[in-house]
Amino acid sequence: MKIYKNFNIEKKFQNSAIAIGNFDGFHLGHQRVIKKGKQIAKRNNLKFGLMVFQPLPVMFFNKKLKNHRIDSLWQKINSSKKYGIDFLIVKKFDKKFSNIRSEDFIEKILYKKLKTKLIFISQNFRFGKNRAGNIKLLKNKEKFFQYKTNTIAPLNKKGSVISSTLIRKNITKGKIDYANKLLGRFWTIEGVVKRGEKRGRKIGFPTCNLDFKNYIIPKLGVYSAKIVIDKKTKKKGIVNIGYRPTFGKNTLLLEAHIFGLKKNLYDKRIKVMLIKFIRKEKKFKNIIQLKKQIKKDIRNASNLDV
Repeated sequence: MKIYKNFNIEKKFQNSAIAIGNFDGFHLGHQRVIKKGKQIAKRNNLKFGLMVFQPLPVMFFNKKLKNHRIDSLWQKINSSKKYGIDFLIVKKFDKKFSNIRSEDFIEKILYKKLKTKLIFISQNFRFGKNRAGNIKLLKNKEKFFQYKTNTIAPLNKKGSVISSTLIRKNITKGKIDYANKLLGRFWTIEGVVKRGEKRGRKIGFPTCNLDFKNYIIPKLGVYSAKIVIDKKTKKKGIVNIGYRPTFGKNTLLLEAHIFGLKKNLYDKRIKVMLIKFIRKEKKFKNIIQLKKQIKKDIRNASNLDV
């Protein structure tokens, strides 16, 4: 898969089919768009690519919105490779790009730069300055700019449309098992293990600590998890997400206690897959009570069949 940071793509990827959107989470709905898009592109003997934006437009327009993403850009790139995308355009979403008129986006980018033949978008897709562009505009311009617009019906689960918004809502409520069903996989937080205060080690439960960066913040508390240490090694564990109130701290942190791990992983990149919410974050009167609860959490997580 070829990755581009602008619209100056190679000639072999021009005259292709392109799906445009945020694709945050690469959930089951996104997967459906990609599967059907690739099928239609293949029937027309076309390459298939994605156009995504960095940062997410909603985060660009709302600077105070720090924790919003389901996936990091790195995860989005890896998902694109996994699903057999021919090329990926990661366009920087900045002030200049946000001010492009919707008509200019069609003419100067889709037509002149990319020479797009097939476009795949969601039914609520908006684009251009002040989000003035929509499906109606794209369809009105089809004949003149020689492309075809395709909208793929959204995927429903139990009467709800699968969307990144719905997944975020469930993550923040601690309904991680339902969010995982909508994603078609375990929600995963990736990061480099940072050096902490080694409090977990001192009380007999060493942890790997990760910053949240701009991931959506789940309900605070303890989760059962699987931790991927390298490409092949997966281990069970428990994850505490919170501010460590027992120790009087106020910095949000993810702490993963990995069962059976005896070595430290400082400065190593790991993947933390959340499985099920176990309990809310709680402040304990003393270390003895905390250790007693951690042992109980470990038993609960160990008994889960994952």
